[in-house]
Amino acid sequence: MISLRRRHHLLLLRLAFGCGGERRRFAFPESTAAAMDGGGMGDVYGEDRATEDQLITPWAVSVASGYTLLRDPRHNKGTAFTEKERDVHYLRGLLPPAILSQELQEKRLMHTLRQYQVPLQRYMALMDLQERNEKLFYKLLIDHVEELLPVVYTPTVGEACQKYGSIFRRPQGLFISLNDKGKILEILKNWPERNIQVIVVTDGERILGLGDLGCQGMGIPVGKLSLYTALGGVRPSACLPITIDVGTNNEELLKDEFYIGLRQKRTTGQEYAELIDEFMNAVKQNYGEKVLVQFEDFGNHNAFELLAKYRQTHLAFNDDIQGTASVVLAGLISGLRAVGGSLAEQKFLFLGAGEAGTGIAELIALEMSKQTKAPVEETRKKIWLVDSKGLIVSSRLESLQHFKKPWAHEHEPVKTLLDAVKAIKPTVLIGSSGMGKTFTQEVVETMASLNEKPIIFALSNPTSQSECTAEEAYTWSQGRAIFASGSPFDPVNYDGKTYVPGQANNAYIFPGFGLGLIMSGAIRVDDDMLLAASEALAAQATPENFKKGMIFPPFSNIRKISAHIAANVAAKAYELGLASRLPRPNNLVKYAESCMYSPAYRNYR
Repeated sequence: MISLRRRHHLLLLRLAFGCGGERRRFAFPESTAAAMDGGGMGDVYGEDRATEDQLITPWAVSVASGYTLLRDPRHNKGTAFTEKERDVHYLRGLLPPAILSQELQEKRLMHTLRQYQVPLQRYMALMDLQERNEKLFYKLLIDHVEELLPVVYTPTVGEACQKYGSIFRRPQGLFISLNDKGKILEILKNWPERNIQVIVVTDGERILGLGDLGCQGMGIPVGKLSLYTALGGVRPSACLPITIDVGTNNEELLKDEFYIGLRQKRTTGQEYAELIDEFMNAVKQNYGEKVLVQFEDFGNHNAFELLAKYRQTHLAFNDDIQGTASVVLAGLISGLRAVGGSLAEQKFLFLGAGEAGTGIAELIALEMSKQTKAPVEETRKKIWLVDSKGLIVSSRLESLQHFKKPWAHEHEPVKTLLDAVKAIKPTVLIGSSGMGKTFTQEVVETMASLNEKPIIFALSNPTSQSECTAEEAYTWSQGRAIFASGSPFDPVNYDGKTYVPGQANNAYIFPGFGLGLIMSGAIRVDDDMLLAASEALAAQATPENFKKGMIFPPFSNIRKISAHIAANVAAKAYELGLASRLPRPNNLVKYAESCMYSPAYRNYR
């Protein structure tokens, strides 16, 4: 038998959602009418009569009108609702009388954001905007991408993750912890959206260059997915940020009363593997074969194993290994157009042999193999890596982690980076160490003495961890360096000339890469798709960019860039037989542009 409360709830639902979805006046049964007090809504569900320790049921009826509409971030337009919309949707009196266009709202908000002196305040203001007016948030981000990218992404997102417990407002994704083992499929079903196309997931162990931030790493998936929408045009409703909480080894967080995650040491081994396996199987079961799972900021020991395992069974991608590699390769291809010479003629030296460094090295080797038709085992010999113990050489083979072993070449041991530069005589120096100030003046000057135009990439994030600054690279090389960094640096004036440093930002690659996978219905990620993305990005840099020292195209054109990357990736998916969306569109660039989400306000009826 249905309870009286349940009958009331069903009646409200039937009355609220009438034919055509129009709003209805409520007619209550006698028992409910008796509860009315002074013409207002009575205590229909008995909540006011319940004692504080008595269980109640959180009934709700959601109608896209009035107060509810103003609190629906996907459909809320704030003061941009027209007079007609205010009448039709019961908004009269709930908004001030002035009607402001989306452009005017945008202008007002940018004026407000620029008043904040602290970047974290801008971040919090933008997150608040995203939670109340989604379209306006993305309009701001698209129209002011160069100004706002450092706020929603690196470097400010790093500080946001460090302080996430203190600034936490409301959940913007799913939190899955060890406590949820056996229930992950059920948790995925709790997310209100069903048609998910991209998941960005982290376990918080290696957030940027900041280390283990545990559950507070959620800021990274949230930030990445906002860029999937703004830069790649993937619909916000198709994006799902997830943090898998297995504990943290960060003692400060474990002692922090505001920490929002599990208060225990990080779980490893069999229990960790089982949780991840349950998660990956649940994702495929709930969302299907074509949902893209992007691994983000996992520790080295897990990142390689997870990618190797799940790229065979899922549409899986690791941005730290593959996305970083793709954008750096694009910078090298572009930079060599300015310097001259082919990729195979270069000699590479890396500081850092983790997931970023080895991922970049492998993609460079693959591209050289593709260009020269030489086996990849041969092209790897042009690439040398330095880790915390010095140059990786064959005499160290037995003690190396598995992902470093392909880079152990014949050479006498070398302990320091400077000695490695002198011994190897590289044309390209790449830093992915996560250690700031390691490209010293002597290192850069030695590179400049060996090369007319040394290519120097200081990729570690955030800015404080960069191996050197743009100013140091240009000054110590007497303005001859081809420089790129992971975090943004301002233009540098040296010897009467202005140099605009490139930013080897993954945001150039992963939004367009993901769009290409989605629009082709790809079922797996192949390394050739990463090469296709790199080539598409490099092709967007112009001679005018090179004159300013820029090896990447300006971010202001990022949606156009993403469309070309998506088209190249989709073309490769069709070529490899990995695309499931048939027939193939004739013009993939135009098709990519047509698939992109627009943040412009829609008219409501």
